[in-house]
Amino acid sequence: MSVLVDTSAFYAILDADDGNHERAKHLWSQLVTQRVPLFCNNYILVETFALVQHRLGIEAVRTLQEDILPIVTIHWVDESAHRAGMAGLLTAARRHLSLVDCVTFTLMRELGIRTAFTFDPHFRAQGFCCIP
Repeated sequence: MSVLVDTSAFYAILDADDGNHERAKHLWSQLVTQRVPLFCNNYILVETFALVQHRLGIEAVRTLQEDILPIVTIHWVDESAHRAGMAGLLTAARRHLSLVDCVTFTLMRELGIRTAFTFDPHFRAQGFCCIP
């Protein structure tokens, strides 16, 4: 079983003031200890780096880059996945559903990844299993 790691999980791991911080740290530790294959995509990374740098600063960015990402496989979004995600976004026509989410849903389906480590309810709404 591979697990997608979403921006909300990365952020909760890094921000001690986040309401999900303790749970995220515990779950991250379990996933790493159990050697679960962890996955994200470059759109998630851009979103996460921007959020972390803006809210927590460059040291948190460094922690993400040097301590967390080395054990995460990054899938690079190609034109086809981008177009499919954009089509999904426009079809859904929902203000709070992002292009990053829609591209991620597309890639998860293409790669057969059914589980996400996320605090974002959109994943469950799309039929994915979610941790927590």
